[in-house]
Amino acid sequence: MAGDLLDNRGRGDVRWSWPPIHPEGRKFGAVAVLVSLVFLIGFDWEIIGWPLLLLSLGIFAFFRDPERVVPQDDRVILSPADGLVSLIAQVDPPEEMMVDDGTGHPGLTPGRVTRISIFMSVFDVHINRAPIAGTVRRVVYIPGEFFDAGLDKASEQNERQHLLIERTDGLKIGFTQIAGLIARRIVPFVKPGDTVGVGQRIGLIRFGSRVDVYLPAGTDPKVLLGQKVVAGETVLAEIGSQQLLEGVAQ
Repeated sequence: MAGDLLDNRGRGDVRWSWPPIHPEGRKFGAVAVLVSLVFLIGFDWEIIGWPLLLLSLGIFAFFRDPERVVPQDDRVILSPADGLVSLIAQVDPPEEMMVDDGTGHPGLTPGRVTRISIFMSVFDVHINRAPIAGTVRRVVYIPGEFFDAGLDKASEQNERQHLLIERTDGLKIGFTQIAGLIARRIVPFVKPGDTVGVGQRIGLIRFGSRVDVYLPAGTDPKVLLGQKVVAGETVLAEIGSQQLLEGVAQ
């Protein structure tokens, strides 16, 4: 199905398939399988071997990389991550996204904007995707702590990586990959100057984490607190649209 054009009127050919495993995770899963077989076959220690074999299956599942059907609409900002909308707040963008970085490409404009925080549990897909199409202007890695990614302070104190993408019309979207309690490595797939398509894979965070998205001024979320979102498919916001949305948990 990759590359096929699908629409809301039934065009396209769709069939279910097992999601592939991203190459970044194959080595971890292979090592876990090898160690489990050593205990099962080499030492006949089933009490250790079988749990390790189950763990290896969990590792492969963690690094699954399913295909996504990405909406092609310049008006929308898509979710860069799978997970739970855990925080929606009015904040100032990170300093690293606003300061002059010497490249000649301006960062985000100072001033309060809406930040949407998406928490990824170990059960979510951890491949992150571009929320808009454009040129990667900044990739800024910042070492830090490993607090619970669900906490508000994680945005400023945890290990994190800021990314800034600029469209051809000048619109800029900043988002941040944040490591959590278990996560210990943020893996980028892109660098400054790269051109990315909307929904393109741009990186991953290993083993539980969070992504913060900074919406442009004058734009409200199209998602609700507590909602589950899907990277590359869920519309987080429509540029320039402001509207109060309410939901009921049930």
